[in-house]
Amino acid sequence: MSGSKQLKLGAFMRPVSIHTGAWRYPGALPDANFNFPALKQLIQKLEQGKFDVFFMADHLAVLNMPLNALKRSHTATSFEPFTLLSALASVTEHIGLIATASTTYDEPYHIARRFASLDHISGGRAGWNIVTTANPDAALNFGLEKEVEHDERYARAREFYDVVTGLWDSFADDAFIRDVESGIYFDPAKIHVLGHQGKHLSVRGPLNIARPVQGWPVIVQAGASEAGRQLAAATAEVVFGSSTNLEVGKAFFADIKGRARAIGRDPESIKILPGALVIVGETVEAARAKRCHLDSLVHYDSGIASLNSALGYDVSGFDPDDRLPEIPQTNTSQSSRERVIALAQRENLTIRQLAQRIGSYGGLAFVGTPQTIADEMEQWLTEEGSDGFNVMFPFVPEGLNDFVDKVVPELQQRAIFRQDYEGKTLRENLGLARPANRFFETTTVPVG
Repeated sequence: MSGSKQLKLGAFMRPVSIHTGAWRYPGALPDANFNFPALKQLIQKLEQGKFDVFFMADHLAVLNMPLNALKRSHTATSFEPFTLLSALASVTEHIGLIATASTTYDEPYHIARRFASLDHISGGRAGWNIVTTANPDAALNFGLEKEVEHDERYARAREFYDVVTGLWDSFADDAFIRDVESGIYFDPAKIHVLGHQGKHLSVRGPLNIARPVQGWPVIVQAGASEAGRQLAAATAEVVFGSSTNLEVGKAFFADIKGRARAIGRDPESIKILPGALVIVGETVEAARAKRCHLDSLVHYDSGIASLNSALGYDVSGFDPDDRLPEIPQTNTSQSSRERVIALAQRENLTIRQLAQRIGSYGGLAFVGTPQTIADEMEQWLTEEGSDGFNVMFPFVPEGLNDFVDKVVPELQQRAIFRQDYEGKTLRENLGLARPANRFFETTTVPVG
């Protein structure tokens, strides 16, 4: 391809595979989601493949589906993200470490402190995936009788972002002088008390940790609703999208970059990485056979539970061989609901067929040879459907190894993916500037 555009690649690793049947696939590690030695090997393989990011999603409830479905799920147990990523930071040197943390059920001081710590421990490789938790079962774990309303969640998230980034700026970069002779550990003129009083939050500050290595850990956002898109345009540096095809991807890419431009942000300061399940075969037919086998391992109990969760509405009482009924508006993720309804209408699927698709994985998938997969990824890059992908593996370790050993070299040969890391921090590798401290004079360093 002409030009110098380069793909950015994240690895979606909680769960280690998004596919419900992954743990049952022949040769797969059934306990990989909760197996630290295995996770250590997987992240080291990803770093060997020069991946930008190891992305650790998180959920705040177990009882979020009927037990008949839950008993079949490999996501019922998993590590707390900061504990896992801190451990993985010690066995890696370059790959970014992104964790999900909820603005709905946590406090800004906690979040600011954890991410600042992870950034220091990893030498500047942390990223915060901002989520507004939409799960009624999670609400019950935090003293609430029902989940917080959609628009209220996003309003709190916007204020939450301001508070967390303000706390990260509590100290100037050069505040800690540690002058042994004079006995002065830090310069008191270089500490700022935030004193935030807002509609949703009250936080005095300052944060009791030095400013993060990257200034701020990289800000990540994944919402696709109107409120989510606006939050992403205003705050995000990486957007984990959910576009299901190239045309939808191009529209989403243009929308987010356009919103950013309209509020005075450089569109290149946002990297859009849609999630993509990637299944590699020696031939296209062999890859499709893997997908068919994988899908066949999903039980209907799991499928219908996933469908109900995506819709925010229980359709298990309807005839599974009928079409989807009219689905009322609910307080669940609006983008998820609309995507599922559109899929059912576009392909004229029955409830059973839709449950099978959603229960396995109903999003963007590249299924083929290393060459055909690289063709599709290159097309998305050149036609501005994305800046890269958040890769989801069908099963591990084989599915991950196939991508690193077969697809990455093909992308490198086409000069659309790095041969080596550009720098030491996640910001450097993503080509993102280090933000200036809003309270003290610093120089914003462009990188990449």
